[in-house]
Amino acid sequence: MSSVGNGHQDVDIDLAQLFRAVWHRKARILAATALVGCLAFVGASMLSPKYSSEARILIEPREPNFSVQANLQTTAEPLPDELNIVSQVQLLQSVDLIKQVARDLKLYELEEFDPDTSPSGVSDLLVMLGLKKNPLDLAPEERVLKAFQEKLQVYQVEKSRVIGIQFTSKDPKLAAAIPNAIADVYRQLQSGAKLDSNSDAARWLEPEIANLREKVREAEQKVAEYRASTGLMPLGESTNFSSQQLSDISAELARVRGERADAEAKADNVRNALKSGKSTDALVAITGNEAIQRLKASESEIRSKIADLSTTLLDGHPQMKALRSQLSGIREQITAESAKIASGLENDANVARARETQLIQQLNTVKADSARAGTDEVGLKTLEREAVAQRQLLETYLARYREATTRLDKNASPADARVISNATEPQEASFPKVIPITIVAALATLIMSAVVVMLAELFSGRALRPVSPAVRREEPGTAEEADVALPQEHAAPLAATTQAVSTGRGLPASLLSVQAEETSADEIEEDVKPEDDAGMTPLDGNEFSIETVAAYLIDSRARIAFAISPSGDDGSTATVMLARELDERGRKVVLIDMTGSACPTWLMAARRDLPGITDLLCGAAPFSETIHPDRLSGADVIPQGNSDVRQAMRGADRLSMIADALADAYDLVLVECGPANAESVARLSRNGDHEIILSAPKPDEQELVEIMTAFEKVGYSDLVLMSGTSTRSSAAKRSAA
Repeated sequence: MSSVGNGHQDVDIDLAQLFRAVWHRKARILAATALVGCLAFVGASMLSPKYSSEARILIEPREPNFSVQANLQTTAEPLPDELNIVSQVQLLQSVDLIKQVARDLKLYELEEFDPDTSPSGVSDLLVMLGLKKNPLDLAPEERVLKAFQEKLQVYQVEKSRVIGIQFTSKDPKLAAAIPNAIADVYRQLQSGAKLDSNSDAARWLEPEIANLREKVREAEQKVAEYRASTGLMPLGESTNFSSQQLSDISAELARVRGERADAEAKADNVRNALKSGKSTDALVAITGNEAIQRLKASESEIRSKIADLSTTLLDGHPQMKALRSQLSGIREQITAESAKIASGLENDANVARARETQLIQQLNTVKADSARAGTDEVGLKTLEREAVAQRQLLETYLARYREATTRLDKNASPADARVISNATEPQEASFPKVIPITIVAALATLIMSAVVVMLAELFSGRALRPVSPAVRREEPGTAEEADVALPQEHAAPLAATTQAVSTGRGLPASLLSVQAEETSADEIEEDVKPEDDAGMTPLDGNEFSIETVAAYLIDSRARIAFAISPSGDDGSTATVMLARELDERGRKVVLIDMTGSACPTWLMAARRDLPGITDLLCGAAPFSETIHPDRLSGADVIPQGNSDVRQAMRGADRLSMIADALADAYDLVLVECGPANAESVARLSRNGDHEIILSAPKPDEQELVEIMTAFEKVGYSDLVLMSGTSTRSSAAKRSAA
């Protein structure tokens, strides 16, 4: 439920009453809904219907069929990017394209697109007076532009290369014909742009090719003249005459050197064998000679005869001697023939040596020629590179020229777009949608009627109900808080007691206050009589001043002090003055506001709504955010806070831990409890390090006796009385015993 301020009393919105008011007026609401629905149905039915149709175009690179095979070996063209598609969308909405479509379909003859053909009397009068230009002076295509553009919608289909062309018209046939006409004109423009590009390329290439042909001829002629003048006759793609001659002589020299080495080796081998008397049968140079082979055959025959006759004849037989003599002669012939072979091998080696010398001389001569030819080849290669470059450029231009000329035909350069969906004649009107318009109008009327009834109930106050005072807590800034707001320092004290002081906000004067047990006057007199007998000094206004109490707290080195203000805010004001006095004396002090009226908060904090002790006890704010500086001194204050007091006081037992934690950082922790009772203070101060201060600027002896008696019952025998005056006197402690 929401809360609404109504005068000085909180109220809530009664939702049940709102719904009851709507239900009681249901007949009027339904009647209004039905009436508006009928009017909407009749009005929508009377509107002129409009029809929409759409064609779609796919943007993609396209080539003629004859160039497909050639394009297979080349890199595929990149697909159009997002910017390219957006550019094509703008092209489809261009003025030139629209004019072309308007001319083709003669749209200027239709009143739907050219209403200026039937001007009104007012328009004619304005034209006659010179206040308006005659629209008929414009070309027909110009007059239809505005109406055409209002009916045309071109867009890119999301996440695709498809462009949609949608057109709306009163004529369904025209609604389908115009998107198809736009697509056709667009493709013609694209194809025509390609034709213009190819035509321009062909015209530019013709003179360039003629110039390149002349340059190629001149470059090749220079190569031929230079080769003839330097004698660099080509024998192949990479060799010339000098290089080939050098290669041939080198090969011949290697062969001759091999023959010489072979002949010398064979001759040396034969002579060594002859000198040492070794058999020459194993030498290839000897055994391969025909004469030696015949002598070897004769020797073998004689040996066979000797072997046959040795079985019948003795060694001294003349025939045996003759055969041995023949064998000896054959051996001598073999030796002589071997010597001849050796001499022949030496002659071959000498011939090879002489041939080697000649070849070396020729090689040196060819090397000199080849070195000179290498220098000449540098210039030749330069001319050849120039000629090759010119020829390659010429061939490239020729290929492009042939391709450009083959695409000069109208059908040879298709547009980089194709229609994937033609517009068809619509069967239903796109506007108005009678049923949806009727339903929306009826629902809107129903809702608005219900809202009007609810607002009437709210403004009349019938849907508001007061909030029970027992369960509400006034937020800062209300009228009640204004009644109890204290002025700045030294505000006028408010009358209060320990058991009946109230802040006017439904809260006790002290957050710790509970109902105290009643005590008879006789018991009080009996309790305080020993003290009076002991010589209690009368309580005048100057004996227990703020300065005296401050000096006492400094001398006693108290860490935590609980201030009780029986008279309410005037006592709390004195406690604030005590904190500022301690700050002036160089003590680091923090004051915790536990009063119900938040008097210390008003006097010390910069704002009333700062987070404080209740927020800390509820866990709604961290420790560091609840400590704030005093606006008039160097002391600190923990305000009352903004959280619910009753919820915060569930964790009141944590206050002693909070005070102990603050005592580690401050010289003195001063807890202003307001008119709290002894039991509440005793619940928070569980050790003997705490001081109890009675802040009573206008002390009443009987009231003080009752308070001392109550504190004596919970275990406190010593209390410090502070009258709130500014005279400086010695510190004093009063005994409640």
